[in-house]
Amino acid sequence: MSQVLHTPPPAPAPAPADHDLAALAARHGLSVSGARPSLPEYVRQLWARRHFITAFATAKLTAQYSQAKLGQVWQVMTPLLNAAVYYFIFGVLLGTKHGVPDYIPFLVTGVFIWTFTQSSIMAGTRAISGNLGLVRALHFPRAALPLSFCLQQLQQLLFSMGALVVILLAFGVPVGVSWLLALPALFLQFTFNAGVSMVMARMGAKTPDIAQLMPFVLRTWMYVSGVMWSIDKLAQKDSLPQVVTVALAANPAAVYIDLMRFALIDSFHASQLPAHVWALAVGWALLAGVGGFIYFWKAEETYGRG
Repeated sequence: MSQVLHTPPPAPAPAPADHDLAALAARHGLSVSGARPSLPEYVRQLWARRHFITAFATAKLTAQYSQAKLGQVWQVMTPLLNAAVYYFIFGVLLGTKHGVPDYIPFLVTGVFIWTFTQSSIMAGTRAISGNLGLVRALHFPRAALPLSFCLQQLQQLLFSMGALVVILLAFGVPVGVSWLLALPALFLQFTFNAGVSMVMARMGAKTPDIAQLMPFVLRTWMYVSGVMWSIDKLAQKDSLPQVVTVALAANPAAVYIDLMRFALIDSFHASQLPAHVWALAVGWALLAGVGGFIYFWKAEETYGRG
């Protein structure tokens, strides 16, 4: 009896090692939930959901002004009202219109193109943090969200371009073959916007307060991008160092604005463009588009968690 009472209990079975569990899961075809796919596989998943991206962008655009009495008219009225305010403050009070031919077409084109970049980046900043319910409920490549928001802004710009064409014609700007250059310029700008939006989407997903800071950053960026004034006219003065004027001209927002002005306004000549402007436009698009996409993809498994 004493031998039975003093017999030590059997030692517990050792817990299976992590590599044993991984091997067991692999043997039964299990994978980590929400694991980041390879980059080529991620691109294939995005392409497979291209119809969702376009449908989501169109639905968001339709719903954007659904509560307003004027509805989609605000897509055109908002940038036009901004242009009117900028014309009064900068063109009339500060005199930036002096020496700039076709100043109103110059200004309106700048406002419309800048609004495309500004709205894309702001929407991208909230793409993940503002859609956590969708991110947590459904499995899909998260890059579809910032891309769809950029596509929404492109659709809005194209809708507004009708008003821009009317303004150009009303102020005597003739239709020219150069207008076709607007297509590659918009494509490069969209690529740039999408890349920056994906960078901001990842940052905004981790730190939502960035969305509160971005309006101040974007407003400062607008003021140095030649939206309301001519960078070329400033470059002809000796008040600023050469390195500053070169940096202003190479600013990506200014590059895409100047390309659209060159395409649409006949009085805006090639001599007013920065050197190697198309190389700059392509370079910024590749740097932001490819770099932003990879940067966003690297954090794919973290979105919606925590």
